[in-house]
Amino acid sequence: MPAVSRGGRGRLVVMTGAAGGIGTAVVRALLAESYRVALVDNDKCGLDAIQADESAAPTFVCDVANADQVDGTIAQIEEHVGAIYGLVNVAGVLRTGPVVRCGDDDWEAVFAVNALGVFHCSRAVARRLITRRDGAIVTVASDAASVPRVGMAAYAASKAAAVAFTNCLGLELAASGIRCNSVAPGSTDTTMLRSMGTGDVVSAAVEGRSDLFRVGIPLGRVADPDDIATAVEFLLSERARHITMQSLYVDGGAALRG
Repeated sequence: MPAVSRGGRGRLVVMTGAAGGIGTAVVRALLAESYRVALVDNDKCGLDAIQADESAAPTFVCDVANADQVDGTIAQIEEHVGAIYGLVNVAGVLRTGPVVRCGDDDWEAVFAVNALGVFHCSRAVARRLITRRDGAIVTVASDAASVPRVGMAAYAASKAAAVAFTNCLGLELAASGIRCNSVAPGSTDTTMLRSMGTGDVVSAAVEGRSDLFRVGIPLGRVADPDDIATAVEFLLSERARHITMQSLYVDGGAALRG
């Protein structure tokens, strides 16, 4: 049996949420492994900042919650950059608070990006991958998709929807040789984590909070965005060629999954 090839071999991957903490880390990890990457985000300034560092990566401003924008952007990438062989869904938003004080607008805004955005982007890319009978899709979800979190119902539910969708898509696309998996980060040292409250939120995540029913992180540290990026790159790569419809937890053991 021939050795499994390492690295992206110049294959083009569409990357949503590229201007965020985990997104930017994934971009750099993919470029380091010889992938080509098309950067997609609704934050033009953030994209410009990344492009200044990673000049080889073209950027596209797009709201993943808007189906027309997504379809147009994917068509533009195929026409001007090249054939797409992968997608990483990272774009996400967080709004916290008790369910009884969660407004319809908050709920819908979270689902529009975290769930509907994954659907829009995956559908548009999958249509291309099917014709090539090759490729991979990775959705960055959250360990909150399977572990109840106080004040995070909208976020957790949207991530659970994204995981279920990705698994169903993986089943539908398996016969075409296309793999679909999820990465489930736990607390990760990003702007999103630090926006979740006052005080030392990193220590609170590591140590746990009995009043919030959080058990803490057994490995004793929050993740670095590079930890998540490594998992994403693995699932995109041929090293994961026999892995599909799976969720890879990168949470230091916080979910206590057996």
